[in-house]
Amino acid sequence: MLINGNALDLVFKGFKTVYTDAFMNAPVHWDKIAMTVPSASRDETYGWLGNFPQLREWIGPRHVHNLKAHSFKITNRKFESTISIERDDLSDDRLGVFKPAISEMGHLARQHPEELIFGLLASGFATTCFDGQYFFDADHPQTDSDGNKIVVSNVQAGSGPGWYLLDTSRAVRPIVWQEREAYDFQAKTSPTDDNVFMNDKYLYGVRARVNAGFGLWQLAFGSKAALTPANYALARAAMMDFRSDGGRILGINPTTLVVPPALEDAALHVVNTELTDTGGSNPWKGTANLIVSPFVSG
Repeated sequence: MLINGNALDLVFKGFKTVYTDAFMNAPVHWDKIAMTVPSASRDETYGWLGNFPQLREWIGPRHVHNLKAHSFKITNRKFESTISIERDDLSDDRLGVFKPAISEMGHLARQHPEELIFGLLASGFATTCFDGQYFFDADHPQTDSDGNKIVVSNVQAGSGPGWYLLDTSRAVRPIVWQEREAYDFQAKTSPTDDNVFMNDKYLYGVRARVNAGFGLWQLAFGSKAALTPANYALARAAMMDFRSDGGRILGINPTTLVVPPALEDAALHVVNTELTDTGGSNPWKGTANLIVSPFVSG
């Protein structure tokens, strides 16, 4: 191959097509549990978290909800993945050797949010959310219908692998996926680039500015107890009884069960089988969509 600007542009376009095809075809689940929020700066503050502007009978003036009662900030992080290709390899038309690596870059870029989002979910037993408590905690502060201070739990104690029941039926999700700059495939191939002039190598890479953060704890329930029909039922009942400050029912609808590979068999028995192990009908079949993710294994 004659190495010139046109040839390098064609190589880049070919590599980008390979990257994009792999990116678009990579299977993901993160978009089922996280809401995507575009970011316009270094970080974003979510002042509205913890506020539920429910309807009330209009008596007297409107009651204006203060959306700055809680302040929770998510700071964007930068990520990259870069490979180098010898100039001689392009000159010798060895492009096919590198296409699998470019394809893998696209696949991994598409799945990178899986690592951040499901990894964050798994860390929720020891990471704080907007109210200052751990995302999965027994002491989330609230007030009841009489204005008394109470605490609410969205966690089940135990010593096993964690599993997670989520309400993903709303516009607001349990996890926030914040995107400042999407995953972008780039190249440094100019003869004046240091890597080309000094090392006779072309660089191809991906960069992004993104991050994940916790949304509303009321949309999630975390458990380290055994994944049994009884514990699953307790988690569902607890979630459906979650209330806003003031004691109003939120109408939480648990729709998604997230488990690590170690609990896949137990999860299938709870939400996928027609019959229980004793031969009776399974009342929990189809009550939640199952997601199995290695990134919640910890």
